[in-house]
Amino acid sequence: MIVALFALTGLVGMVQAAGHEDAATSAVLIKNVNVFDGKSDQLIPRQDVLVKGNIIEAVGQHIAAPQGAITIDGNGRTLTPGFIDAHTHLQWNMGVTEHMFKPLDYQAALSLVEAESTLMRGFTTIRDVAGSIFGVKSAIDEGYFVGPRIYSGGAALSMTTGHGDFRSPSTMPRMMGGAGVTDVEYAGLVIFADGVPEVLTASRMQFRKGAHFLKVFTGGAVSGLYDPLDIAEYSLEELKAAVGEAERWNTYVAVHTYTDAATRMAIEAGAKTLEHANLITEKTVKLAAKKGVYISAQTALFMSPPPESFTLAQRDRQQQAKKGLDNLMTSCKKHKANVLFGTDMVGSMELKKLQVTEFTNRTQWFTNAEILRQATSVNAEVLALSGPRNPYPGKLGVIEKGALADILLVNGNPLEDISILTKPDENLALIMKDGKIYKNTIE
Repeated sequence: MIVALFALTGLVGMVQAAGHEDAATSAVLIKNVNVFDGKSDQLIPRQDVLVKGNIIEAVGQHIAAPQGAITIDGNGRTLTPGFIDAHTHLQWNMGVTEHMFKPLDYQAALSLVEAESTLMRGFTTIRDVAGSIFGVKSAIDEGYFVGPRIYSGGAALSMTTGHGDFRSPSTMPRMMGGAGVTDVEYAGLVIFADGVPEVLTASRMQFRKGAHFLKVFTGGAVSGLYDPLDIAEYSLEELKAAVGEAERWNTYVAVHTYTDAATRMAIEAGAKTLEHANLITEKTVKLAAKKGVYISAQTALFMSPPPESFTLAQRDRQQQAKKGLDNLMTSCKKHKANVLFGTDMVGSMELKKLQVTEFTNRTQWFTNAEILRQATSVNAEVLALSGPRNPYPGKLGVIEKGALADILLVNGNPLEDISILTKPDENLALIMKDGKIYKNTIE
């Protein structure tokens, strides 16, 4: 089993990472680069960046290399923070039905493969918003496998007939004689909770597993079986129960929502991030901006071909959500709402290769600098909302002294041509996470 898993995740990548172990404990000096610091509109020209251990020690000109440091000449390339994807499902690499029949160790193995692919596309950190990914995260953090930093909400909370309910119509809920744990719950994707007491218990269970925040389904869905987009899921009291529990754990709630009614209720309940929100009105965008609520928008899922596993109804809802994107993004820009960079690619590993199209999709509404800020420093603000539940204390999403050393070197200038980021194999010359080099094509 161990040999098979190493083969699945790429033994070559593991050897590469192991070969640079010393780089995380000594120093790396990257010279002669133009820096996108995660916040600015322009590149900072002709800079050097010194990394010691897993921390950026200095950024400036003419930095001397410490004794024994690895020196890399960037030769005018663009240096950026590692990218952050604020809405991923690392476990969801197949259709819903397959999740019910494939062994969990198989699902974990595919998650590890996808984790390495995600890192090689330049995403050094992801926020996983529904799935059983804690073991995969531990294996990556402990150095057994290659992958990004992972912030996880554990299983998403769903009401009966809500977004996460993929049970057959004849399956009874447990309070009516049904099984105590159903297949989708056993897979760790969802946990069913009806009423305030069950919402509290389900929330506490996720924190027992190590969740960094909570994910709650509060409205209809594209990929759901029973819930059309127009419905609101969970009552205000149930939502407030989840938010209150998260606050007692000094973290926050992310809510899945599409319609304006469900979105406004989530804001009223105290949710901090709104996942999707495609059918929101300008008035509610203005309210979210006023309250500092983050809108976790995605385009890749809606502007890409639907997964083969999608039904006709799911495909129709995908198009319905796609039509709401322009109003969502235009309103967010008008009212200066905090917009996160997420992709929400699900259904197959082949489809997840389109994760990088999120960069170019957004150019309809945002400048290249705005998009890069969303994928770096703005996303990092939400990661920090997990407070003491933060698994990686320190600054992410920026290039500055004291920040964690998640760094990319890009062939070209993405502020001028962001499409170069859609070809990571060609244009990401160096990938560093936590001070370790996982890819280096610079001689």
